[in-house]
Amino acid sequence: MTDPVFFAPAGRLALAEVARIAGGEVVRGDEDVAIGRVAPLDQAGPGDLSFLDNPHYIAAFRETRASVVICSAAHAADAPEGAAVVVTQQPYRAMALIMQALFPDAFRLKGPFGEPGVSPAASVHPTARLEDGVTVEPGAVIGAGAEIGAGTVVSANAVVGRGVRFGRDGYIGAGVTLQYALIGNRVIIHPGARIGQDGFGFAMGPRGHLKVPQIGRVVIQDDVEIGANVTIDRGSNRDTVIGEGTKIDNGVQIGHNVEIGRHCVLVAQVGISGSTQLEDFVAIGGHTGLAGHIRVGMGAQISGGAMVKDSIPAGARYVGSPAKPIREWTREQMALKRAAQATGRDET
Repeated sequence: MTDPVFFAPAGRLALAEVARIAGGEVVRGDEDVAIGRVAPLDQAGPGDLSFLDNPHYIAAFRETRASVVICSAAHAADAPEGAAVVVTQQPYRAMALIMQALFPDAFRLKGPFGEPGVSPAASVHPTARLEDGVTVEPGAVIGAGAEIGAGTVVSANAVVGRGVRFGRDGYIGAGVTLQYALIGNRVIIHPGARIGQDGFGFAMGPRGHLKVPQIGRVVIQDDVEIGANVTIDRGSNRDTVIGEGTKIDNGVQIGHNVEIGRHCVLVAQVGISGSTQLEDFVAIGGHTGLAGHIRVGMGAQISGGAMVKDSIPAGARYVGSPAKPIREWTREQMALKRAAQATGRDET
């Protein structure tokens, strides 16, 4: 079996160029040094670039064989002899910028078929409007009246429904379905996501549950990234909204009428019930559930595995099930620990 490299570097970067892209300063190293790969500290070798962001890996940092390392000023003295050192305030962010430059194909995704243009094996309705430079792969379906902006890739077997609007320089992964949605520029949607299907709305009663028509839309603003197998229901009588720059991990469920602000982060398996509102810069850990009709204030953080049934104020940090402020939760845990220890002493 062959061993393909799916993301080959676009070229080599000289040390000065690494520092420029990283927004850092060369504090040690030969200007003739260049890198062509990126590798973890423990696997890096000559010609490789690596970095230290978490002090947990300081031992590996001191032993790495990378030709160039990126770190903060606090750890520059720990860099191994022989390695060129670039100092920056945010090593992880610097590494991301360098990887974008070195591996553009991993930053601007291509579909699984890998060829530009509109495939003759795709089904594009004659009333659909595609700007120049749109790629539509085999098996993809573009519905009546849909509009797709220049530079967007529609991967194999994706479905862009009737009347959907999708902006420029975006990516629609394999098997994605989009319905009743307005989507901005530079939006990335990973394989298997389902966007714009019916919200879960029923008028419940003793003779059965009457379906409530879902007549809203999904509105996704610019620079949003949506993970694999995410589901985002369209609104029932208003729009479901995902704000600019928000990042949604794999396997997240977002109910109808939910409004998510700008630059929020939702980690895997978060579930948000209908009509809940998240203000800007909210961060929610994995496997967290939010009840419906509540509000999470700007900059609030919710720990993974929490169950949230009430609104949370701006800037708060909540944890637990049911979720509560972290200080309150910590006091309760300490009290339980003391009570358990006292019980143990009494039993002896």
